Amino acid sequence: MFSKKSKYNFKLILAFLMLFAISSQVSAQNTTWKSVSFETLNNYKTFKTTQYAHVFSGSKHNIVRLAPELEGLSGIGLPLDQYKNGTNSPLKLKFKENVQVLIGVFQEKENPEYFQFNTSAKAKLILENGLTITGLPPVNVYAISYSKGTQIINPDGKGLFAILGVVKDNQQLAFRNAEFPDGKLWNPTFIVEGFSDEKPLFEIIGGENKAVVDEGMSGTEGIQGGFEGGRVVKVGDTYHMFPTERAGEKGVDYYYDRVKTRIGHWTSKDAIHWKRESTIYQASGTYAITEDDNPMNDRRAAIWSYMPVFNEKANKWYGYYLAYTVSKTIEPNHSFGRIWRCESTVDGIEGIGGPYKDIGIIMEPGLDSEPWEGRQGVASFFPYKVGDKYFGFYSGAYPFNSWADYPKKTGKGWFVGLAESKSLEGPWSRIKDGSNPIKTMHPFFVENPIVSQLPNGLYIAVFDGGPDGWGHHLPNMMAYSLSKDGKNWGEARYLPIETKVDKWWDIMRTPLCLIPEGNDVYTIVYAAIDLKKRFHPMGMVKVKLNKDVMESRLKELK
Repeated sequence: MFSKKSKYNFKLILAFLMLFAISSQVSAQNTTWKSVSFETLNNYKTFKTTQYAHVFSGSKHNIVRLAPELEGLSGIGLPLDQYKNGTNSPLKLKFKENVQVLIGVFQEKENPEYFQFNTSAKAKLILENGLTITGLPPVNVYAISYSKGTQIINPDGKGLFAILGVVKDNQQLAFRNAEFPDGKLWNPTFIVEGFSDEKPLFEIIGGENKAVVDEGMSGTEGIQGGFEGGRVVKVGDTYHMFPTERAGEKGVDYYYDRVKTRIGHWTSKDAIHWKRESTIYQASGTYAITEDDNPMNDRRAAIWSYMPVFNEKANKWYGYYLAYTVSKTIEPNHSFGRIWRCESTVDGIEGIGGPYKDIGIIMEPGLDSEPWEGRQGVASFFPYKVGDKYFGFYSGAYPFNSWADYPKKTGKGWFVGLAESKSLEGPWSRIKDGSNPIKTMHPFFVENPIVSQLPNGLYIAVFDGGPDGWGHHLPNMMAYSLSKDGKNWGEARYLPIETKVDKWWDIMRTPLCLIPEGNDVYTIVYAAIDLKKRFHPMGMVKVKLNKDVMESRLKELK
């Protein structure tokens, strides 16, 4: 039998060994494998194996999850279609030393498009579910040893695989299951700016490495849940921000932050240091008493998405904003959105700070609504001029498959469509030519688009590209779409701003502007979420326009 002292010492030793084992495992997982230089004899481009890396030429497939061991290695952009249909030439690589080539193999054994290893002692499984590539099956990573000199990779097999890196022959490669999800959850694939076959329209040139408006800063008193949506405009040398403030109520849980909202007015000289000026509108926060769209309910229970637009003809600022009925029990909480228009009581461009007076509702649920607008629609509105008329993006969410599903049986999807008018005052009519909802930007998620024009006349909409979280597998980046005529919109491109600024957020939300600053530089102020806290902050980033790419995009668009 052990003495008490022996038992105590044994427990200490056991605890130490367990800590050592855990730290060794963590260390192994956090140690990047060292890359070895090599030469491709097929003239294929290489890529840096990192998040958003564009893995195959002729594709939109990108890495969205990655084991840290692979970070920074050099992969090879194999031509997607040639490898899928087996018409590729054998891959030839030249090595200056003995190496291990890291190959990603897709785990869909019944599909002949994907390469599968025959039983081979040469191939050593080192990472199970080692990375996630959008739109493609789960990936296991194997290491195969090759000698110094010119080698043919995969001389016998056919089908798609990924070359993820080359490391030294003596590199220790410990097996583990990284447990990353199936890439087919990201459906559809998407284009990440700077990580595709095409040149990026915008280069991310920097910005703040932390939130610019955050909890505890002056002006945030009384705001429990931070910010979301709205617009920033620049008048002279002053930025004016009109965010939705998720005010909530002290002593009430976070769910109420998105119910009792208000529209604030903030100003800044640099888009970094902000001062709160006033409250433009305050929601009641009162829950509905009936399940349908009934006048007995408070239809201004939550107020969101304030969009100021200057009307030169009237010499006034117009504000367009969203007012909801709020349900406690039916998803979504925000229901039966109505778009209000208001006007500044102070004339001229300097009247942007208001006060504002309500003029009336310009869009609401009704007989001309369509099922895709869903229970949440009309969920946002932004007007813009095209020729001698105006278009307005309006949105819907939680769609009905048919009106038989009204009011409680909803699906999923966040869509936009276009309305039109001869003036900013209205009346506004939903376009009924079959083009709504607009799915060319993204098939099921576009939120809060804001439209402006680039120097060559192209229309550009910046918008929330959707979260990678809360059960969704969306790009988790802000996005833009281009249009030649203001009506037909191209496929979204997503801006990976965390490649140039520190990522302080977990979930990217809504861009509030794309403000030209001269020399092709633009300012974007955006809302995002740090899941470690209740308060949702604001950030800022700068991007630079590539005019050559702008002109080529103009030629490409119909």
